Amino acid sequence: MAGPVTPGRLIAVVGPSGAGKDTLLAGALARRPALMLARRVITRPEEAGGEPYEGVSLVEFEARKARGAFALHWVAHGLSYGIPAGIVAQMQAGRTVLFNGSRAVLPRAQVLFPDLAVVVVTADRAALRARLASRGRESGADLDRRLARADVAMPDGIAHEVIDNSGSVAEGVQALVAVLDRLAAAPRG
Repeated sequence: MAGPVTPGRLIAVVGPSGAGKDTLLAGALARRPALMLARRVITRPEEAGGEPYEGVSLVEFEARKARGAFALHWVAHGLSYGIPAGIVAQMQAGRTVLFNGSRAVLPRAQVLFPDLAVVVVTADRAALRARLASRGRESGADLDRRLARADVAMPDGIAHEVIDNSGSVAEGVQALVAVLDRLAAAPRG
């Protein structure tokens, strides 16, 4: 699906598991209700918790992908993720759309949406480990694999802003809101 020039903007929020992306996004959306968060479609049962997302089977995901139902899609950690194609209409209506994404999808996202902005949320290793352990979705070797991915570099040629979310939630939300406000005010084109 081609990303037409739109009055709105797409902003990817990426970073390692446990960095606090969902928490910061929720806080930023509470402070900036005009922003829209794309609700991801994931091949994971909704009972797994975390962010609000639509859980579907792999068969259903692939059928939607074949129908062009996703503006973006990728595979990470053995799961398939999709951003609904409806974000294009939201952007055409002038909305700024945020999505929790993967660093691996950014080159494709930038081709489809040349005005893409990227915010990388990071945290120190101790904070990542504690947050991953507390959510209870992985432990032992699985947790260690998630932590190892924290060091994956950004793809070449992808401009981005960085937020260190090792501190309090309030500090992290304030940092994200400041970046989002700056991105909204920046000239584009």
